[in-house]
Amino acid sequence: MDYFAARQNMVESQVRVNDVTDPALQKAMRHIERERLVAPGQGFAAYGDVEPQIAPGRALMLPRDLAKLLHGLKPVAGQKVLAIGAPYAAAVLKHAGLDVTVQEADARVQTVVEPYLKALGISLVVQDLKTPVAGEYDIIVSEGAVEEVPAEWFAALKLHGRLGVVVRSGALGEARVYTRLQAGVSEAFVFNAATAVLPGFTKAPAFVF
Repeated sequence: MDYFAARQNMVESQVRVNDVTDPALQKAMRHIERERLVAPGQGFAAYGDVEPQIAPGRALMLPRDLAKLLHGLKPVAGQKVLAIGAPYAAAVLKHAGLDVTVQEADARVQTVVEPYLKALGISLVVQDLKTPVAGEYDIIVSEGAVEEVPAEWFAALKLHGRLGVVVRSGALGEARVYTRLQAGVSEAFVFNAATAVLPGFTKAPAFVF
């Protein structure tokens, strides 16, 4: 398979046509080898309109959805990023000139993604995904959906920092960008998405009589 050609076609058919106009993001997505962040044997699916598997229960976000989410976060070179369960987002933002750390909790995912991330100069920290790696971040992004955003994610943002994540309830979710303000957190809808929920990020069932 010609992965280089597949990358260019992905940007033309899934990214540019969906109003992702940031040239740095487009350039990064033409360059980053997405096939190196999926499970062995899944490279053929890396550039399609599907969520290719990294490990059981984990997949990369659709290229179109990831591009729109990153575009909504308005990344700027030099900003500090925490990519929670988001290896492809991390690679794209690193190429765009941001300072990126990846956080993963699953050793199976780590085994797949760490070699390429290390080659790109991106550090990976293994830690429970609900507790962000210590620090304050301009951007936090997740490639997996959550049913409820952990308060700890908001707390790890700098003032005016942004969090991009799909919040899902039922069959469809909403990609949202949250911004930390002096008085709290603002929320903006970006698009609808059916992104798979991260393991451990479903709400506990409510007790009823």
